[in-house]
Amino acid sequence: MKTPTIVKPDTAKSGANMTDYDAFRADFSWDDARALIDGLPDGKLNICHEAIDRHVAAGHGDQLALRWIDKAGNRTDFTYAEMQRQTNKFANVLRARGLQKGDRVYSLHGRVPELYIAALGTIKAGCVFCPLFSAFGPEPIHSRLEIGGGNAVVTSARLYKRKLKGLRDRLPALREVFLTDGEAEDCVHLAPLMDAASDAFDIEPMDPEETALLHFTSGTTGKPKGVVHVHAAVAAHHTTGRLALDLHPGDTYWCTADPGWVTGTSYGIIAPLTNRVSMIIDEAEFDVDRWYDTLEREKVNVWYTAPTAIRMLMKAGAGAMEGHDFSNLRFMASVGEPLNPEAVVWGNENFGMPFHDNWWQTETGGIMIANYACADVKPGSMGRPMPGIQAGVVEVTDEGAHELTEPLAMGELALRAGWPSMMRMYLNQEERYNKCFSNGWYLTGDQAMRDSDGYFWFVGRSDDLIKSAGHLIGPFEVESALMEHAAVAEAGVIGVPEETAGEIVKAFVALKPGNEPSDDLLLDLMGHARKKLGPAVAPKSIEFRTNLPKTRSGKIMRRLLKARELGLPEGDISTLESDES
Repeated sequence: MKTPTIVKPDTAKSGANMTDYDAFRADFSWDDARALIDGLPDGKLNICHEAIDRHVAAGHGDQLALRWIDKAGNRTDFTYAEMQRQTNKFANVLRARGLQKGDRVYSLHGRVPELYIAALGTIKAGCVFCPLFSAFGPEPIHSRLEIGGGNAVVTSARLYKRKLKGLRDRLPALREVFLTDGEAEDCVHLAPLMDAASDAFDIEPMDPEETALLHFTSGTTGKPKGVVHVHAAVAAHHTTGRLALDLHPGDTYWCTADPGWVTGTSYGIIAPLTNRVSMIIDEAEFDVDRWYDTLEREKVNVWYTAPTAIRMLMKAGAGAMEGHDFSNLRFMASVGEPLNPEAVVWGNENFGMPFHDNWWQTETGGIMIANYACADVKPGSMGRPMPGIQAGVVEVTDEGAHELTEPLAMGELALRAGWPSMMRMYLNQEERYNKCFSNGWYLTGDQAMRDSDGYFWFVGRSDDLIKSAGHLIGPFEVESALMEHAAVAEAGVIGVPEETAGEIVKAFVALKPGNEPSDDLLLDLMGHARKKLGPAVAPKSIEFRTNLPKTRSGKIMRRLLKARELGLPEGDISTLESDES
């Protein structure tokens, strides 16, 4: 909080959607926000109508909706009218294959047009869309399909054969697997079905409270949590896109988030399209030169990326930017984990504007706290609450949550319940869901402070969740996979700081009798974890221990593992049974 404030330009001249934060916030209502979307007759709603069909009906069918850049650099364009036709076709394919309103359709794919068409076509048909991260290994894929009762998956032949084929017998609800680029036994090739399908479809009118999206977020104990979002959430997607990302109709917008995560859905599909922008989708992974070329060549106006990527750009140095013209770039934002102050200042010095950090969760469905185009930026702060959102710092006691009002008081970040994109449940986990609320507050699990100007500052997680390169990783899932190895007796997993990724996953392992630590066993364990979990989730480091610190009830104390790893105070260890590490 000692870093200098970055003063923003005159928003009346820059054309920001919100020019006076305090005045806009005072006059804002969610009813007014809902009036900015069309809806369907008789109070019905469908997210796909708001994202695609209404723009075509309003005469914008010829506008570019999506430009896909493949790994070789070739470009394929889809107008809003073409996206309407393709999503209609996909909805008809689902119907023809027996999938009905409420059925759950998963995607397991990289950034290809078929994924975006499937996401919107699924919602158009009244089915529930659930994205999976393509770098997941078989076990995370299985658990999410099992918990959500997945009825269909859209994937590639390669991903199916490597990660999904061996799971079919364990997934009785899974009726259809659509392959986008080939054929395999017990699967259907999507392309011929799309070619044969009609490009006309009567969009499914949904009750605003009916489920549209199912996202999974990792837990510190137990299996991942299935987070349910409804069609009414589109009002928040649209509003936060306008106010937090300053999206204008006709903007060229690039969200670099993978569609397997909530950001890639909320702000890589829904929010930009409801605001009628032209999206850039790059199939390739991060590359400094390619990213700078894309920003320039595509004349990107609004860029939404992640702290890990920003830090990698910073590492490459200012020389990598030389010769590039970024004059079309108007707004830059960051998501996924707290953005360090140096990155905000670096953006201002090198792009002529800061990166605008913001904060939200899978459970909130959309951006809740942000730095805005119209407001000063305090580097290191997540910003101030969205209009329509009441945020506070609370202390939770036996009497429930109560707000701490003094500046810089540290407590749990909480939000007053009731915004449109708030999760409606953890799927089949009512008790777990109810524990997230107290005295009308949604408890986020993040520790924070609020300064005298109303800016919020992230302090840390209240639990053991690990944020690595923008991915939220539950230690239990990693520990469970390690425990499946024949040599492992116990496993404890923590996140340790790393300059680029923010945190990396580190595992501590105690072996069963008859097994001794060795380089060969270490390599075998690393390979086992990568095969089960995928490279994004598997530990980057494993350390052998004789025993792991546990409470007298036998629970491994991750907090103590982390304190010892980082040289931090160990705190209260009165419940610790004796351990030798």
